[in-house]
Amino acid sequence: MNQPPRQRRPSRYGGKRRSGRAADEARRKPAGPPDETFEEAAYLKRLVDEKTPIAVRLRTNEEFTGVLEYFDANFIRLTRKQAPNLFIYKHEIKYLTEQPETAG
Repeated sequence: MNQPPRQRRPSRYGGKRRSGRAADEARRKPAGPPDETFEEAAYLKRLVDEKTPIAVRLRTNEEFTGVLEYFDANFIRLTRKQAPNLFIYKHEIKYLTEQPETAG
């Protein structure tokens, strides 16, 4: 009688089992910081809710000040006093900073 070929059980180690020095290095290597913390939306929402004045520095080193009014995945809306509102793409932003409250 012909029997079907015996199927192999899947490996627990993804096909390759590490041993020796490679296994030691894999165990000792510390995990680096995460690429994304997912806190951007919470921070921007706080700026919108509190109407915090901010300065936005673009990659071209232009700087605009105002209040963040709206944001989504691709851009922000900066409301400025006595100047047109701006829609700024996030990929054009170098950084943004909170500005101190000014009396006036």
